Amino acid sequence: MNKKIIAGAVTTALIVTAGAIWLFGRNGNDSNTLTLHGNVDIRQVSLAFEDSGRISTLAVDEGDRVHAGQVIATLDTRALKIQEQQAQAQLDAQKQTVREQQAGSRPEEVAQTRAQLASAQAQLQKATEDISRIQHISASTGGKGISKQEMDTARSNLRIAQASVKERQASLTLMEKGVRSEQREASVAQVKATEAQLALMQYHLAQAELRSPVDAIVRARLQEPGDMTGPQKSVYTLALSQPKWVRVWLNESDLGRVKSGMPAQVTTDSFPDKPVTGKVGFISSVAEFTPKSVQTEDLRTNLVFEVRIVVDDQENVLRMGQPATVSINIQPENQHNAEQ
Repeated sequence: MNKKIIAGAVTTALIVTAGAIWLFGRNGNDSNTLTLHGNVDIRQVSLAFEDSGRISTLAVDEGDRVHAGQVIATLDTRALKIQEQQAQAQLDAQKQTVREQQAGSRPEEVAQTRAQLASAQAQLQKATEDISRIQHISASTGGKGISKQEMDTARSNLRIAQASVKERQASLTLMEKGVRSEQREASVAQVKATEAQLALMQYHLAQAELRSPVDAIVRARLQEPGDMTGPQKSVYTLALSQPKWVRVWLNESDLGRVKSGMPAQVTTDSFPDKPVTGKVGFISSVAEFTPKSVQTEDLRTNLVFEVRIVVDDQENVLRMGQPATVSINIQPENQHNAEQ
């Protein structure tokens, strides 16, 4: 009888001890601390040029730190610069035309055109008299006094003089009346079109510089100077310095004990004496099975909730994908209930 009592007491003690050991391993040394395990999860960004072209320079290498706005690569822009110069010259000429149309003709130009018209009219008068004289001689001599070449020359001079007078008269009329509004509007429209073309050239020149969008670390350099590249070819892969977090998985039984904003500490095997401070930043509202990376079949069948611990890793202790241990400061359930 006594042996049975002793055996029962020993069994009970073993069960209590095992439970204490399980609780110690689950919650850590302190009942206010919940210990979880996960991996450092750092976001990445792949950078590529918007336009196609040949890479001219690459300014950084793998492992280098880059800052937001820093130029890290450039394309060959010689052809683009020539096109920009052509567009600029065309724009300058068109603007000059618009200015001249708006200002109208100067008095000196009008006087010069009138003088040219008077000279053309005098030439026409002479050509008219010459053709009349030649025709009279030809008629009085039965066509023998004037050669065919002289007659053709006189007629040609008359036509040229008539055309010159007509041209000078049209020029004078245009100067006196000014350019039509339709012509001015067309010239202004040409200026706007060329300005848009120039702006497009300048945009492409700006896009020939590849800039880091954020503070980050170069994780991969995927191309080299001289390579042909384009929008579908990444030049660099960057690991974002911030935000940085550790992804862990929380059992359903602990879900009510963890709240957003709770302080936490993250440690790694590489730097066990350099804990990184953080806080609970995200708790998933959807349960899911433990990730496939967990090899134990029993654990894979458990429903868990994803938790992200946002960390302030000023010394860059944590590396992407690195295993980490997270200790979350939680309030004991009995104390929480007592306060309520």
